[in-house]
Amino acid sequence: MQHQSKLPNIGTNIFTTMSRLANAHNAINLSQGFPNFKSDEKLINLVNAAMKSGYNQYAPMAGDMILRTAIANKFAVLYDSTYHPETEITITAGASQAIYTIISTFIRPTDEVIIFRPAYDSYEPSIALNGGKTISVQLEAPHYKVNWPVVKQKISSKTKMIIINTPHNPSGTIFNKEDVLALQELTKNTNIIVLSDEVYEHIIFDDEKHQSVCLFSDLKKRSFITASFGKTFHNTGWKVGYCCAPKVLMDEFRKVHQFDVFSVNHPMQKALADYLKLPSHYLELSQFYQEKRDFFLSLIKDSKFRFTPSKGTYFQVLDYSNITPDHDVDFAKQLTIKNGLAAIPLSVFNTNGLDQKMLRFCFAKTKDTLKQAANILNRI
Repeated sequence: MQHQSKLPNIGTNIFTTMSRLANAHNAINLSQGFPNFKSDEKLINLVNAAMKSGYNQYAPMAGDMILRTAIANKFAVLYDSTYHPETEITITAGASQAIYTIISTFIRPTDEVIIFRPAYDSYEPSIALNGGKTISVQLEAPHYKVNWPVVKQKISSKTKMIIINTPHNPSGTIFNKEDVLALQELTKNTNIIVLSDEVYEHIIFDDEKHQSVCLFSDLKKRSFITASFGKTFHNTGWKVGYCCAPKVLMDEFRKVHQFDVFSVNHPMQKALADYLKLPSHYLELSQFYQEKRDFFLSLIKDSKFRFTPSKGTYFQVLDYSNITPDHDVDFAKQLTIKNGLAAIPLSVFNTNGLDQKMLRFCFAKTKDTLKQAANILNRI
C-alpha cells in the first residue's frame, strides 16, 4: 500500500539539513536559530520549584491565569494596550503552534493568504494543509522593504488573511510605523485577519521601537499576535509561547487549540509568571543582542561579505555576491563541508527559490564562537 500525506512534495527542512551537515563535518553551527549559552539559572530554579510544589498536572486549557495576567500587564506597560487575560490571551506550545492553530481555525479551501518572502518556513505548509492558497509578495534584498501598492494588487475577494513578521526572520529587518499604517489602511473595512508574528519583539536595535499591531486600534481588532518565551529567554527547547487577540477571534481559536494540545507545560508556565515580574528580564535583551551583533560585524568588516546591520532578531544576513556566482544552497553546503561553518541560504524562503546570494547567520552565540566563525569568513 502507498499513501501520500497532504504535503507530498515537502522534504526535510533546511534547518535540519544544515544542522545535520554541520554535525557530520564538525562545523560551527550558525544556521539554526538557537543560543549556545545557558538559560538564566533563576528561571531554571523557578521551574524546579514549581515541579516540587506540585504543578505537574494539566494547566488550564487557555493557560495559567497568573501567567496570562503577567502578559496582559506587559502589554499595558510596553504598548499601553489592553488584552483581557481571561478571554484574549492563550498560552501555546511555542509560537509555531499558535501560528498553525490560527491558520487551521480560519482558513478553508480556496481562501487566500498573503505572506511576505523570504518567509518563515512554517507559514505556507500550514496554509496548504488547510486547503488555502498562498499568495506571495517577494521582498528585494538587501533592504527587504514592503512595496505596499503591490500588496494592494494582491488582495482579492478571496483574501482571508495576511501574515506579517516583525522583526523579520530571516532578513533581520523591521516594519516601521508607516508600514503598519499602510497595512491598517489596506485591511480597513474588510474581513481580512492579520496574523502578526512578533516572536522577536524584545530584540530590536539602534533605538528603534517595535511597531506591534496592538498599537494601531483598527488593526488590533482584526489581528492575532504570536510570541515566544523560547526566543526571549534563551530556551527554545521549552516550546512555550502565547497569542493575543480580541475575544471574538480568540473564542474561535480556543475551539481548535483545545484539540491541538489542550494545555501547555504547567511548571514552566508557573516559572515564567514569576520571572516576568522583573521587566529587566526582557527589557535588557535589545542591548544584550545588539552588543553581539556589533561584535560579530566588527570582526568581519574587512571580509568580502557585504551587509546591512540587522535591525532586529538575532540573525544577520550576508551578501556573498563578491565571492562566487554559486547558488546560495550550494555555497552554504560548501561553506559547511570545506570551511567548517554552517549558515542558512535564503533562497529556500523566497518565491520560486529566488537566489539573491544571501546567507543567514545566527549571532546568538558566545563571543568565542563568533570569533571562530569570523575567522572562517575572513579567510574566504
